[in-house]
Amino acid sequence: MGDRIKEYVAYVNELLQSDDESIDWEEEIKKHLIQIKFFAHERLIHLIVTVLFAMMTVLVFLYLLSDFNLSIFALLVAIMILLIPYIKHYFLMENSVQYMFEQYDKMVEKTGKRGFKRKGEFNELTRRTKNQ
Repeated sequence: MGDRIKEYVAYVNELLQSDDESIDWEEEIKKHLIQIKFFAHERLIHLIVTVLFAMMTVLVFLYLLSDFNLSIFALLVAIMILLIPYIKHYFLMENSVQYMFEQYDKMVEKTGKRGFKRKGEFNELTRRTKNQ
């Protein structure tokens, strides 16, 4: 899913940089909103999985404090190793969906309507995420 969202964001960036007059921006906006819904749903699922994994990590850690066992310690290490990629992937999803909101605003501007523009650190954050 990470590769798919990166490819889609790059595709929309290419559209936005294009000077092609034949692009139907209203249709592209509709497709973009559908993709935002898909990716936002995926983001929610990954948030749930990440939170459950984090809770499981805490529970195993607390159990380990009360009764140290080498096999439980190995389980804790395995869970923590899995938790790191889950967190990384969730942040990719979160930042990419937020970046897609900005793309949507730029697409609205391409139709001749006034789009919403954010100011501040968010723009810098999305630039860093896009380059990962």
